[in-house]
Amino acid sequence: MKIVKLKKTNLFLFLEIISKEADFWAPVKKSPDKHIFEVIEDFSKINLDYTRTILPPKKIMLPSDFNMFQASNTKYTPDFSHVSKKIIFGIHPCDIHALVIMDKFYSHEYNDPYYQKARDNTLILGHSCWPDEYCMCKSTHTHVVKEGYDLFFTDLEDTYVVWIGSSRGDDLIRLKPELFDEDLTDKDIQNFSQRREERDKAFTNDINFEAMPDLMELKYQNLLWDKLGEACLACGSCTNVCPTCNCYNVEDKPILGKNCSNISRCWDSCTLENYSGVAGGENFREKRSDRLKLFYTHKLQSYISKYGKPACVGCGRCVVTCPVDINVYTVSKSLDNEEVDTFWNRLSKEVTK
Repeated sequence: MKIVKLKKTNLFLFLEIISKEADFWAPVKKSPDKHIFEVIEDFSKINLDYTRTILPPKKIMLPSDFNMFQASNTKYTPDFSHVSKKIIFGIHPCDIHALVIMDKFYSHEYNDPYYQKARDNTLILGHSCWPDEYCMCKSTHTHVVKEGYDLFFTDLEDTYVVWIGSSRGDDLIRLKPELFDEDLTDKDIQNFSQRREERDKAFTNDINFEAMPDLMELKYQNLLWDKLGEACLACGSCTNVCPTCNCYNVEDKPILGKNCSNISRCWDSCTLENYSGVAGGENFREKRSDRLKLFYTHKLQSYISKYGKPACVGCGRCVVTCPVDINVYTVSKSLDNEEVDTFWNRLSKEVTK
């Protein structure tokens, strides 16, 4: 793996050069505490002083609603109009880990061409970050990234240490090689080590994720799920903001005046009541508690056996999003027999009075 340096004053010049033939996405501030990934035309709008975006980068790979193909009685025509050349800049390590999980998921048994074509046409430019009180990525071992990116920028005062993670990333550097310096000094290495040590000490959340698969199995019938089900709003917000959730629905939309339909795909959620509904009106997970168990089984147990890591990357989005305090942090702590101050715990105590 090759490592080079870039002066911060040369960052925008480099980004302008590499983005001439691609849609360039980067984080921008939408409100004092809200950031999103957005297509950039004005580089001054880029805001790298953020912890998490509202929605993860999966929205760029697979939009919330897009057409897969047009079908008639005799043929179908694939539609890959959602695919274009893209560069995503400013992605944090946890979100890069999420993309690695998605890469494996969409190619595990059946290759999903709609994801794969978008992924193949997208370059990932990661950026270092600093944790806040909701970050859990140190516990999930996703605070450090070793794969899944083309370039990774580590912020060191007035310079970036740039890690080249692929041949495509190296090609980007070669577009303007005079901007980069291949000679890292002892001071650069010392600054990097010091920053990494300080960053690791800044984490305040610690979850025993190693124990979660066994605890999910042992407590699958625990009354905890009933408490959670009573409080859950079944709004689907947790799955929408989760960078590894992948549930979707398919809709047949007939085209008026033509003997064909558009077959579209949209985000869905296993926490919504209709998701488990089948023909005949049956619903195998009508209870909210059962749907929550399914969701957390995916996050904390089943993905580990298939992909070698939990489907939670510790980004903290579910923690800041759920209005009733049902999230990976509170559920994991409760499974590990720790008392947490949450809306659903307070609700349960009120009900039993």
